[in-house]
Amino acid sequence: MSDLGPPFIPISGVPNFRDLGRTPIATRPGHIIKPGLVFRAAEPSRVTEHGISSLQSLAITHVYDLRSTIEIRRQSTEIASWPGAERVFAPVFRDEDYGPEAIALRFMQYSGEGTSGFVDTYRSIWESGAESFGAILSHLAAPDASPLLVHCTAGKDRTGVICAIILSLCGVDDGTVAHEYSLTEVGLAERKPEILATLLKHEALRGNPEGAERLLGARPESMLAALEALRQDHGSVEQYVTTKCGISPEAIDQLRRNLIVADES
Repeated sequence: MSDLGPPFIPISGVPNFRDLGRTPIATRPGHIIKPGLVFRAAEPSRVTEHGISSLQSLAITHVYDLRSTIEIRRQSTEIASWPGAERVFAPVFRDEDYGPEAIALRFMQYSGEGTSGFVDTYRSIWESGAESFGAILSHLAAPDASPLLVHCTAGKDRTGVICAIILSLCGVDDGTVAHEYSLTEVGLAERKPEILATLLKHEALRGNPEGAERLLGARPESMLAALEALRQDHGSVEQYVTTKCGISPEAIDQLRRNLIVADES
């Protein structure tokens, strides 16, 4: 596995693994997201023994799995676990397949030009995933918040939405959030041929390699449009988190105290 450099961390068998830490915070000049607290990745079922050692060195205590039961069965993947970390089943869609292939079938426009398909998809994620997102946010709002890993299948859409919410709550500007989201294209580059081949077997994308490419894309403009839609729907990211995810204003303040640190580099 290639070492892509920060914010990516090479974990053998786990693609697209990176740390949200060191993301700059526009509303707090000279401050960043605390390194070593929030990690994101694609699903880790292929993690090697060496990869597990690397994960243990990061002191991750909880692994939040956003996939559905149907998706896990369809993929026939083992549930990755290792001593010291607790797997938390936190499905965005408990009984629906929402892997990249299923999204292509459900939202045909998702693989089309423009951002409307991504916005529709991401809206369904933040509306259906509020309870699971609340569990992740509650973890980060605990006085003794410990390092966590959040993942779905590719670590792009469901993972991208909750990570965007976390960063936005901490005052990271939309452009920086969208850039962080776009790094998934780098993180999945090695597995892209494999994923594309799988996508092109599905009727919704057969003979449409351009559509499959767009489906795998993580263009900044897609996240920018989604964040705009989230605010239009709920007033603000904070209001979404309080009204839909059940996180109190006091808990949001604690989350910020946990995640926002001075940049001493």
